Amino acid sequence: MSILIDKDTKVVTQGITGKTGQFHTRMCKEYANGANCFVAGVNPRKAGESFEEIPIYASVREAKREHGVTASVIYVPPPFAAAAIWEAVEAEMDLVICITEGIPVKDMVEVKNRMRAAGSKTVLCGPNCPGIITPDEIKIGIMPGHVHKKGRVGVVSRSGTLTYEAVGQLTDLGLGQSTAVGIGGDPINGLKPKDVLKLFMDDPETDAVIWIGEIGGSDEEEAARWYAEECRNKKPVVGFIAGVTAPPGKRMGHAGAIISGGKGTAQEKLSIMEECGIHTTKNPAEMGDLLKSVL
Repeated sequence: MSILIDKDTKVVTQGITGKTGQFHTRMCKEYANGANCFVAGVNPRKAGESFEEIPIYASVREAKREHGVTASVIYVPPPFAAAAIWEAVEAEMDLVICITEGIPVKDMVEVKNRMRAAGSKTVLCGPNCPGIITPDEIKIGIMPGHVHKKGRVGVVSRSGTLTYEAVGQLTDLGLGQSTAVGIGGDPINGLKPKDVLKLFMDDPETDAVIWIGEIGGSDEEEAARWYAEECRNKKPVVGFIAGVTAPPGKRMGHAGAIISGGKGTAQEKLSIMEECGIHTTKNPAEMGDLLKSVL
């Protein structure tokens, strides 16, 4: 059992002919059941060709018709990535994972509004995210597969590298992960912390969650309040917020990681998480040990 993806998910890579798309498609194909999961690629100018026996099509809709793909992963350059997201949405993918960093905010606002207006059921993860992995089954994205281990702890994170840090700690402690979800650090994105927490709370194979947030925005506060109202004490959650030392008005790393108007500080987020029954730490090296102590 897992959330969002499993060993039977059929995936199409948009941007499969670029260096990044090729490298990570190869890595994903070599991980666990990837050879059976990654079945198609898309590049309108190279339809009819193939990459390592993966056929390339002119559109996501065509790949879906030929292979029954339900998930897309996007490595398309920033100026064209929002259009690639919309193409996957129009093809009615269940899940779209956009790895691309640097998509103009205006483009993401437009595509999100179009999704909302169309009543789209497509789940968008990202952009500017490392992807999603269900250990020993499938990985869709750029995370290092070897640090993951099958287990019963869910991981959700706005930070790519801190996702790997949390996963590595859980693996070293022998706990492992049910699914790890990198939701990305852009201000306009798809899956929010609350969405992923809800999936983990409803997943019978997930016993606890490590949740990594960042300064900026109000997603963490909203998710923490939802947890307090709907799921307090249902499953333990350990939280960490990156950016404790960040000065107001200065963007730190991700496009969405900025404290503005006195809101979105790490301390504010940590305080609300604590009030809502979430176990927090200010030291990322302690996430795994804290999680183990509350199990």
